[in-house]
Amino acid sequence: MVNRAIEKADILIEAMKWIREHRGKVTVIKLGGSLLDDEASVEHLLLDTVFMETVGMRPVIVHGGGNAISRAMKDEGIEPRFVQGRRYTDDVSLSIVRRVLAGDISRALADRINAYSGCAEPLSDVFGTNVLFGEKMALSGPDGEQIDLGSVGTVTRVDVDKILSLSERGIIPIIPSYTLVDDGSGRGLNVNADTAATEVAKELKADKLVFVSEVNGVRTDPNDPNSMIDSLTAQKARELLASGAIVGGMIPKIQACLDTIEWGVHKIHIINGRLRHSLLLEIFTSQGVGTEITER
Repeated sequence: MVNRAIEKADILIEAMKWIREHRGKVTVIKLGGSLLDDEASVEHLLLDTVFMETVGMRPVIVHGGGNAISRAMKDEGIEPRFVQGRRYTDDVSLSIVRRVLAGDISRALADRINAYSGCAEPLSDVFGTNVLFGEKMALSGPDGEQIDLGSVGTVTRVDVDKILSLSERGIIPIIPSYTLVDDGSGRGLNVNADTAATEVAKELKADKLVFVSEVNGVRTDPNDPNSMIDSLTAQKARELLASGAIVGGMIPKIQACLDTIEWGVHKIHIINGRLRHSLLLEIFTSQGVGTEITER
């Protein structure tokens, strides 16, 4: 019994160095994918987030929710359609995105944090506190033609003051990947969650950006978890991209990471959210559990 208590104390001593280093600094945490359907994983990730705020860090959550949106669309007889990996979003689909993503999921995450003795607030126009603004996106087809994605956009402006005012008061901001068009019209846009998290981290000049998904980190072989790379400099990541060692969906994520580092975010982490307390293990231990990407 005593030995076990001593082991726990040793863990806290190891964490002390990192707690002091990150205290008072902003960390943006991106949650998304099927991870949000895993109740146990979400519970541990939110508990980790509450712990981070308790020891003086300033976490900000940006989330997606594609699976929940697709289920809600099918419940209403609408078949989800994707173009070049982006969800085509007509007016009916947009209303579902707003209700499910910017409303239900944001509220549920905030409620769970509050139930864990933390304090969180959802930030979207559903709650009268929108912080992301954007413009409509258009993709180019193979012949250079413009492809209409409906109400799909990119983030062009972040209300930094509103986010930081909450964070400075110990309130964890919950931000969905949903924006308003930056023209005062009140029209919404569906945004890629990785892109939204990247823009939020840039504008907040965050110390860290953590991508939480079902993958344990950057792998040289996407099918082999043991091929994960613990640590990468930006230059090494560029070399791996150029060599073709990084493939599939990890390519745009790494490109977004490199872009974010160029804007001044010091470290980016990619971790597996299904590993219990992966956030704490990555941030507060020397070894970590995912891939860390640094400027140099």
